[in-house]
Amino acid sequence: MKCIILAGGSGTRLWPLSRVQFPKQFLKIGDHSLFQATWLRARKLASADEIYVVTNEAHQYLVNNQLEEVGAAIDQTHLLREPCGRNTLPAIAWAMATIRAECGDAVAVVFPSDHHLSEAALHEIEGAVPLADDHLVTFGVMPDCPHTGYGYIRPGARLVCGSAVDAFKEKPDKETAESYCKAGYLWNSGMFLLRTTVFFEELERYQPAMAAAFAAGTPEEYAALQNLSIDYGLLEVSERVAVVPLDCDWSDMGDFKALYEHAAHDSAGNAGKAEYIDATGNYVHAKGKAIGLIGVNNLAIVDTGDALLVCAKDQTDKVRDLVTRFKGQNNAITEHHLEEHRPWGSYKVLETGPFYKIKRVTVSPGKWLSLQLHCHRSEHWIVVSGMAEVRLNGDTQFLCQGQSTFVTTGCRHRLGNPGRIPLEVIEVQIGEYLEEDDIVRFEDQYGRA
Repeated sequence: MKCIILAGGSGTRLWPLSRVQFPKQFLKIGDHSLFQATWLRARKLASADEIYVVTNEAHQYLVNNQLEEVGAAIDQTHLLREPCGRNTLPAIAWAMATIRAECGDAVAVVFPSDHHLSEAALHEIEGAVPLADDHLVTFGVMPDCPHTGYGYIRPGARLVCGSAVDAFKEKPDKETAESYCKAGYLWNSGMFLLRTTVFFEELERYQPAMAAAFAAGTPEEYAALQNLSIDYGLLEVSERVAVVPLDCDWSDMGDFKALYEHAAHDSAGNAGKAEYIDATGNYVHAKGKAIGLIGVNNLAIVDTGDALLVCAKDQTDKVRDLVTRFKGQNNAITEHHLEEHRPWGSYKVLETGPFYKIKRVTVSPGKWLSLQLHCHRSEHWIVVSGMAEVRLNGDTQFLCQGQSTFVTTGCRHRLGNPGRIPLEVIEVQIGEYLEEDDIVRFEDQYGRA
């Protein structure tokens, strides 16, 4: 069995934890990020070289770095980098076309990378393979409450395993959700089991232009593809769709209420590290601060250092509206975190002021930044831990803890970590222009020069 992991997404419903440059699938929920947990789940069904990840070009290094954290690696030809988001149908079609080109007829399970799913579901997924011989198979989760944040599936005639799909239903109001649960409807999980032959037969029938675009592999004009979900583009029109029920722990982790439900609670129903006095049912996420809540109930409080969200826990679905408002103001708070990830590691902005910026730079073992220069700023590097290899205008020096060096404006320089532990450097930038686009690259092992 092949596995396809969809790791796109723009990061709006869990703002300020998730941002455009760091969407929710890369957030750490417990020991692993949602993406890492999805990869480890896929590995129980397939070998590493049978897994295909579709992600945005901007997130490809997050994928590689997070896999490295769990001791894994992906075949880079299986890391499909979208130049722009085109929804789930083009993403799945690209992965399925890649599988078809490499393997011919094959079965693949499609996992969103930002969901929680218990391992109990894997047996049911494997058992549905015979159904995929003649159907597009989707998986419906058996509801444990009338949830208004999920779409629903109405099962029809019984099949050898699962049922034919009678209808897909949009997210309902509470009364309608209650009627759906009583009638045996299933939550639409967004997971699929697809055989390449069946998938492309149905794609040619209902989306012939897209099928033609992927006939020869990857379309050259990916941006020209129609923005279309697999639900609207294929499943809701095909007559060969089946649903298999999953009786398991599942969540799309779509809002802070879902994160609250997934977290551990104290005796008053609070989740998160804080001191609570006469406070119940609250969700708190804040690092590096002492938090106290007094006399408040059912709030979501999220502090990321550069942004603070306080909202009623039953209104977290409006976070997307807040993000839209910030975007309308051209506020970059929706795009970037204080901590930014790069192929060589990460940096975090500690303080910014007129003509200066202070960063903590972390370089992974064996990684180097590009050979570069800046036209408008100088940099002072102080090593906090690890060993730094520094190249300045052709000269090389090695710096250990407590040592420093100065990079003048216009100096060709490169910072690397030749050691076996992460390199931590405090970088003080001085200049009249301190944005990230003031970089002229000459050499780069990640193809950015």
